[in-house]
Parts: sequence; structure tokens; C-alpha cells
Amino acid sequence: MKHVKHFLILTVTITVLSCGAYSFTGADTGDAETYQVNYFQNNAVLIEPGLDRDFTNTLADLIQNQTNLSLVSSNGDLVYEGEITEYRISPTTATANNTAAQNRLTISVNVRFYNKNKEDDYFERAFSFYKDYEGSAQLVGSTKTTAFEEIFERITQDIFNASLANW
Repeated sequence: MKHVKHFLILTVTITVLSCGAYSFTGADTGDAETYQVNYFQNNAVLIEPGLDRDFTNTLADLIQNQTNLSLVSSNGDLVYEGEITEYRISPTTATANNTAAQNRLTISVNVRFYNKNKEDDYFERAFSFYKDYEGSAQLVGSTKTTAFEEIFERITQDIFNASLANW
């Protein structure tokens, strides 16, 4: 019984150590130890105050929560930068009275990703997602908060997957 216990401990230890730079989220951070998220300027035609700050913070938080990398303000091993290119509200369906039954908020960002340890990992790519809401609702308060959270969650996860989840 004692040998079985030692064997199990050894097996678990080897398994964990063999994971190397991979995290439990499937992220391959390679030799990187740090990352930086530069401020995402809001270049959309329609400007929503604070959207740029909130998006930048959401992306930085997601990477922090899904990797063991340290956030730095300069000289990061991994660098995320870009701009918000679209913030649009448009009707998606109409009622018999020609009013919007449902509206759609769409947010798009352009992202440039650099990995100083693996230059082949560089990319520049657009990411976009939307949230539909009732046409009678105003995009304020909890409706706006929920829409931003859902859109940011999807876009930031897509950015994370494109940059670090090589599967």
C-alpha cells in the first residue's frame, strides 16, 4: 500500500510538471512572464464615455485571471494594443407600427498582438460581438451594463483564444 501511495504522488507530480507553460485554460504562454495591455482608444463614430477604459481593463483582467503572467505597463513579453472601431446601435426587427421591436448593440475592436519571444505569433485582427435588447428599452443602467459585460466577455475571450490558446 505504501508503494502505491508513493507511485500515485510521483505520477501526479510528473503530470503537473510536464504541463510546463500551459495553464488549465489551455493557454500557451511559452517563455513569457509578463504582459501589457495598452490603452484601447475609442475611434468609433459614436463615442460612449468610459468604453475605452472599461474594455482595456476587462481584457487585462481576463488575461490575469486565466494565466500566471504578471501585468506590466511597459516592455511586456506579450503586448496587446488596438482601438475600438465600432460602437453601433441598430434596429434588428420592426413592429407593425414601424418601430423597433428589438435593437442590437455592436462593438468591434481592432487588436494587434505581439509576442517578443515568438515573433511568428504576431497578428492584427478585428473582433466583434453584439447584444440584442428590447426596442422599448433604453441603453442605460442595467441594460447597458449587461450588454457591455456580455459583449466584452465574448470579445476578450476571442482575443485570448487567438493569442494564447493554440488548440
